[in-house]
Amino acid sequence: MATQIIPCSSSSTTFSSSSLNQETFSSAKFFKFFTKSSPSRWDFKIHSRINPKNQFELKSSNGYPLNAVSLQDGAAEKPLAKEIVLPEQTESNLSVTVVGASGDLAKKKIFPALFALFYEDCLPQNFVIFGYARTKMTDEQLRETISRTLTCRIDKRENCGDKMEEFLERCFYHSGQYNSEENFAELDNKLKQKENGKSSNRLFYLSIPPNIFVDAVRCASGKASSKTGWTRVIVEKPFGRDSESSAELTRSLKKYLAEDQIFRIDHYLGKELVENLSVLRFSNLVFEPLWSRNYIRNVQFIFSEDFGTEGRGGYFDNYGIIRDILQNHLLQILTLFAMETPVSLDAEDIRNEKVKVLRSMRHLRLEDLVIGQYKGQSKGGKSYLGYTEDPTVPNDSLTPTFAAVALFIDNARWDGVPFLMKAGKALNTRRAEIRVQFRHVPGNLYKGNFGMDMDKATNELVLRVQPDEAIYLKINNKVPGLGMRLDRSDLNLLYSMRYPKEIPDAYERLLLDAIEGERRLFIRSDELDAAWSIFTPLLRELETKKIAPELYPYGSRGPVGAHYLAARYNVRWGDVTGDE
Repeated sequence: MATQIIPCSSSSTTFSSSSLNQETFSSAKFFKFFTKSSPSRWDFKIHSRINPKNQFELKSSNGYPLNAVSLQDGAAEKPLAKEIVLPEQTESNLSVTVVGASGDLAKKKIFPALFALFYEDCLPQNFVIFGYARTKMTDEQLRETISRTLTCRIDKRENCGDKMEEFLERCFYHSGQYNSEENFAELDNKLKQKENGKSSNRLFYLSIPPNIFVDAVRCASGKASSKTGWTRVIVEKPFGRDSESSAELTRSLKKYLAEDQIFRIDHYLGKELVENLSVLRFSNLVFEPLWSRNYIRNVQFIFSEDFGTEGRGGYFDNYGIIRDILQNHLLQILTLFAMETPVSLDAEDIRNEKVKVLRSMRHLRLEDLVIGQYKGQSKGGKSYLGYTEDPTVPNDSLTPTFAAVALFIDNARWDGVPFLMKAGKALNTRRAEIRVQFRHVPGNLYKGNFGMDMDKATNELVLRVQPDEAIYLKINNKVPGLGMRLDRSDLNLLYSMRYPKEIPDAYERLLLDAIEGERRLFIRSDELDAAWSIFTPLLRELETKKIAPELYPYGSRGPVGAHYLAARYNVRWGDVTGDE
C-alpha cells in the first residue's frame, strides 16, 4: 500500500512502501528507530486533512459542521468573521499581513520564515505580504529593512539573490493605528488591489503587545477579513498573566473570531525534536512499552540561556521565568510526552489527549518550587550585571529569572513519577532538552562494578532540542579487555551528521501549518485554561507572600535549592552529572 507524503509543493508525491528502504530510516551508529526526517515534512497527513468530506460530521441547524472545539466550548457569541473554505480546485490568493511589522520579532523571525517558505516553494503561486505598523514607512523602506535578515538555505544558495528580489517584490507596507477601523479599511483596499479580484485567503500575524491584541482583531475582522475565503489570526504569547486574564482575552477574541480562526502560537512546538517526540514514541516498538511508571523513574525538561535580560527587562519583569517558559514552552512539551496514544494524527484528537494530561496534573504546592534571580559577577575580565542592575528593571524586583518545579500526573500511566522542570537565564550554558531516566535494573548482576552510586548504571534517553539537535541513549557496556570493567556509553543520533541539510526554523513550520489549516501544533482555548489552572494558584501565592528568590551568580548552574528539590524525589539533574 502506498504511503502519501505531503511536501511543501502544491502537488502531492506518492512513494511506494518498497521505496522506503532500510537506509531511509536508519538512524545512526548502532541503533535504529523511526524519526521525523528534518529536511522534509513527512507528517503523514491523515486523509481527513486531504479530504475532510470523508469524515463523519455533525451539522448545526444552519447546515455548517460543528467542530470538536465548538462542542466543548459550548454556545459562543456569533463571530463577525467566519472561516470560509473554498473548493480545492479554485486557485486562491494568499495575503499575509504582519501586524507589528516594525518590531524585532517580525524582522528577525517572521519575514525570514516567510521567505524560507517561498524559497522552498511552500507558498501558493499567488501570494502577497503586507507589513502593518504605526511606524511611517514606504514599501521600499520595508523591503530594505527586512532584506538585511533574509538568508537562504546553506545547501541552496545558487539563485539566492534572484529569489530574494522576487520575494521582496511581493512585500508591501501600510502604516496605521492598531485600533483604527479606518486604517484597516485602507489596508483592505490595498489587499484587494493586489488580489486582482480573485478569491483570497487572509492570514494576520499579530506580532504586537498583548494589550492591543483585541483592538487589532476587532479592526481586522470587521474591516479587512476575506469575503471570499478564510481569515485566520496567529496570536503570539503571552496569553494573559493568569487564569482570569487569559480567559478574558479568549472571550474578547471570540467576539470577533471563531475558535478555529485563532492560532495561538508557541514556537517551541515547531522545534524539530519536539515534533519528532511523538514519532519516536509511537512508531518505535522499543519505546512505547517502556513509556510508563513501570520503567521510567523521572522525566526532566531543561531550558537554560547563557544571557540575561539585556534590555528586555521591562517586558520580562512583568511576567518572569515561570510565565515566560514553564507555563507554556515546557508544559506543552510535557503534555506531548505524557499523553496517551491519540485516535489519529488529527489536530483535535491530539489536543484532546493533551488536555487530559493537564487535567490529571496534581495541584502545585509552594514546596514543589524553587525560584532564583541572577546577580552580577566578574568573569574572565568581564563584568556581568545582575538582574536588578539592568536599568529597565526595578531595583527591588522579586521577579524570578530561574525556576525549578516538580509536577505529578495522577493517572494510571504516570502515578508517582516526578516530572521535573528547570528553566533559567544567565546560566552557564544554552540548552533545551528532555531527559528520561529509567529505573534501576532489579537485582543487577553488575552492581558491584558500579559501586554505591547506582545512578551511574541508569539508562537515560536524551532528546536535545537545541543547540546541536540530537537523540541519544545512555547504556552500560563492557570496556574491551581481559578484565570486567563497565563503561557508560551513548548510542547517538546527531542530526548534523545524519541529516546534513539545514533544519527549518520553528516559525517556518508553524506558519506553513497555519496557512494549511493544520492546528495540531497550536494551542486550543480549553488547553490554555487547563495550563493556567496549574500555575495560577502558585503564582498568586508567590506574589502575595512576596517570596524572595535565591540569588545565583551570572554564568553559574543556578541556585543550590534546585538540587535539593530534585534530591527530595531521589533524582539527580541529568545536565549536571558530569558525563555529558
